[in-house]
Amino acid sequence: MTSLVIQTAFLGDVVLTTPLLRALAEQTGPLDVVTTPAAAPLLETHPAVRRVIPYAKRGADRGWRGLNRLARRLRAEGYASAYLPHRSLRSAAVAWLARIPRRVGFHDGWRLLYTETRRRPAEGHEVDRLLALAGPAPGRHHMPNLETTIPDRTRAEGFLREHHVREPLAALAPGSIWGSKRWPSFAVLAERLAPRVGIVVVGGAEDEPLGAEITAVVGRAGGRAASACGRLSLRESVEIIRRACVLVTNDSAPLHFAQAVGTPTVALFGPTVPTFGFGPRGPRDRALGVVGLPCRPCSRHGPPVCPLGHHRCMTDLSLEQVLAAIEETGALHRRD
Repeated sequence: MTSLVIQTAFLGDVVLTTPLLRALAEQTGPLDVVTTPAAAPLLETHPAVRRVIPYAKRGADRGWRGLNRLARRLRAEGYASAYLPHRSLRSAAVAWLARIPRRVGFHDGWRLLYTETRRRPAEGHEVDRLLALAGPAPGRHHMPNLETTIPDRTRAEGFLREHHVREPLAALAPGSIWGSKRWPSFAVLAERLAPRVGIVVVGGAEDEPLGAEITAVVGRAGGRAASACGRLSLRESVEIIRRACVLVTNDSAPLHFAQAVGTPTVALFGPTVPTFGFGPRGPRDRALGVVGLPCRPCSRHGPPVCPLGHHRCMTDLSLEQVLAAIEETGALHRRD
């Protein structure tokens, strides 16, 4: 029987679950996954996934009626096992309501609704913590992975051609749903990089003002830049990141997209820190943050605005530090 994974957290969390999907698929074959409509395209092409079941927990499926509707659908599938990496009462409840006989979750979740619990490691990267749900897992699953399609690649290439941006290119991800995570100097960084590489800004429609600011600055400097914010689909944006020689990003989902396609990453951490388990881990990656700031980290996710009003965790992170980290990746010197 097919197993089920229920993961309805943020986009980055879904990407970090892909090593767990691969490990479980090796044990039981391709899985079905319940996830958000936003994250569904990322998993529809994943080789470990048989089928994606979108669940709009904050939209059309909101509330008890939507939860019960999903549970009835899952019950009809006759799943033997459900794996619950997200500490969510909603996820645990839907697996219980679906009468899935084996429900595997972490010890710090909703244990009364599980039939088996696994201990979530307190330390280490989130990928490794999630892998503990599968039991002893092969070491080769330590990086996430995403797959793009031929149409995704064609669309991304057409977008670059339309905007006259040629490789090598640097991808910049200046946005975050948490305002305090945003480094304020992406436009100046783009201006400095423009003489050496093309610039593509990636993000959602909500990041369009940031993208427009950056492309305008690069244009005035005589460089080539394009904003894909709100213009490309999620997988097409992943393909842009795959083509980039480097991604510079806040602590947000594009960081994990880059990890999943092997693009060198410079990740900028302000109110959060890499030791939370969400930093980049490739050999050429760099994670930057202001050292010695007593108020840092200030929260698990980063608040909408700095609680103290100064935002030094980001404003004290200098342009020169970021440029030096990019140089350390070696990305701007590679042409292979």
